[in-house]
Amino acid sequence: MTASAPVLKRPVSGPFIAMSLFAAVMMNLLPWQGIALLARPDFVLLLLLYWVIHQPLRIGMAAAWGLGIVMDVADGALLGQYALSYTATVFLALVLHRRIQAFGLWQQALHVSVLLLASQLLTLLAHLASGASFIGWSYFLATLSGTLLWPALGLLIPLALKHKPLPE
Repeated sequence: MTASAPVLKRPVSGPFIAMSLFAAVMMNLLPWQGIALLARPDFVLLLLLYWVIHQPLRIGMAAAWGLGIVMDVADGALLGQYALSYTATVFLALVLHRRIQAFGLWQQALHVSVLLLASQLLTLLAHLASGASFIGWSYFLATLSGTLLWPALGLLIPLALKHKPLPE
């Protein structure tokens, strides 16, 4: 366990979770270009996984499905493509959340990388099933960048929570 883990054992306020997810949606919608677009992690999925692993009673598959539909519409993707991959990935994270919490941040990142890769594979399969062509192997750079971003999330979110009083 990390030194910041005890902070997250307390319930986190709903507005804080909602604002973090809203910020993640906004990060996904920024006008990324070139290699940054290819390497951009799925911020919404990363935050969903973070909250599902650390606060499984506060957020779950319904939030994943709803945010997936939002990302489908915002990205102009096949309707349900992100909703399917987010919901399936969050289900796997819910099943594994206690196991993932038992590890340090870098070991958690390895578990999360498998979840991110599973999500990308589901999204790619939905994309291919719609008749589109293969995007290319660089599509999987987002899994690598998301994996590298996980420890930063694990350090920054508890710091943000320490400076904000939690409602009882």
